[in-house]
Amino acid sequence: MAETVKYLNSLIWSPALIYLCLGAGLYFSIRTRFMQIRGFAEMLRLMFAGRTSDAGVSSFQALAMSLSGRVGIGNIAGVATAIAAGGPGAVFWMWVMALLGASTSYIECTLAQIYKQKDNHGQYRGGPAYYIEKAMGQKWYAIAFALTTVLATGFLLPGVQANGIASSVTNAWGIPAWVSALAIVAILAVIIVGGVRRIAAFAQVVVPFMALSYILMALAILVINIELVPAMMSLILTNAVNPEAPFGAIIGLAVQWGVKRGIYSNEAGQGTGPHAAAAAEVSHPAKQGYVQAFSIYVDTLLVCSATAFMILATGKYNVANPAGGMFVEQLPGVEVGPGFTQAAVESVFPGVGASFVALAIMFFAFTTIVAYYYMAETNLEYINGNKAPKWSLWLLKVGMMVMVGFGAIRSAAVAWDLGDMGVGLMAWLNIIAILIIQKPALVVLKDYEAQKKAGLDPIFDADKLGIKNAELWKEITRSPPSSSASAATAHVSRPGTEIP
Repeated sequence: MAETVKYLNSLIWSPALIYLCLGAGLYFSIRTRFMQIRGFAEMLRLMFAGRTSDAGVSSFQALAMSLSGRVGIGNIAGVATAIAAGGPGAVFWMWVMALLGASTSYIECTLAQIYKQKDNHGQYRGGPAYYIEKAMGQKWYAIAFALTTVLATGFLLPGVQANGIASSVTNAWGIPAWVSALAIVAILAVIIVGGVRRIAAFAQVVVPFMALSYILMALAILVINIELVPAMMSLILTNAVNPEAPFGAIIGLAVQWGVKRGIYSNEAGQGTGPHAAAAAEVSHPAKQGYVQAFSIYVDTLLVCSATAFMILATGKYNVANPAGGMFVEQLPGVEVGPGFTQAAVESVFPGVGASFVALAIMFFAFTTIVAYYYMAETNLEYINGNKAPKWSLWLLKVGMMVMVGFGAIRSAAVAWDLGDMGVGLMAWLNIIAILIIQKPALVVLKDYEAQKKAGLDPIFDADKLGIKNAELWKEITRSPPSSSASAATAHVSRPGTEIP
């Protein structure tokens, strides 16, 4: 099985997908005039704007929901794997992927806002399947994406998160993987059977707190090892572009692993982020597009960088060694993944480091598993017209728990290959789709900037922009979500052609 999975993964993650991800990010950056850079201040402002409603959540809550899915084992074990396979230069390409991917995230999340709808309970629902059907008019493509997402988030990706939890717990406390597997499955069963909303509210508090604690830990380690920081940065940059770099970190491997782990971690273009983005209550789709672009920075430039710096600045893997030779070799007996990060923190904070990283992984990875279930259920509901039979939901729940248990006890290599297959399949379908239907998101960005320039709090009017199949926004516009939005009664006139 392992060889079959590895072979299929090599086909999905061919150089074509690497180029597609980087090319799409660069293309959207140019088309949006690098909104992810010039709009940074606006991202921060909008993050705490807006409010909740009976139908949706606030912009910050939607951001926290998406971060619950983005910040997971990929930020810790994934970074270590990227460094091991692609060399320290892979870190640089993760940064590049984050910078370019922020514009991709804007496009997909804005599309999710434009074409969102209400479910049978009056709650906002949306995501790639919805905007593919409404903007592209290809129901079969939308169903193909929904089926792929159910397969990926319901069965392939959760095992990676569970494997990371089990591995880190074994490293920290010597608990066998099968014990962790049983515990994870038991807790997950309680949650997905009766309380996803409650856990999501819990995750909105815990995940930002753990992310901040994790970043502060990395900063403390950098300060303690300040003399190694210049050599560490030089190592990352030279390995990123030097084909003769040590540890086999040729440009191709550095780019491949940097992009692969970058997408796995921040999910830009993968199509997972739009599910949370669609749930936000905003007066204009671009608002949540800005906020979700910022989530890519939080995930990769902060959390992933924290992991990379802790590994490289403590002499635990491929770093400059001031005490003697140029480099320190890979630690014997330490499995690539959480173990390297735990060894790095443990070397600076003995008796505390391994446990701290294990706790971080437990919170990050488990909330990601819960987020995956939400995405899988949403797409299962879409396939069945928001009326999924109870037996299909139970099949999803049982199947997911089986794969979580399987992933926890299997080798890390098999778990990661299965996870990469899921990420790759979703990325292929979603990136091709948003390249085809990008125009509404670009028109919305131009409209938002025009209204801001006129001193207005932007309000979205799909009809005036020529955007069809965005019926829900007529209801939202008639009943604006906030008083500040309702005050902006004037609307900037602009030419526009009909957009699907």
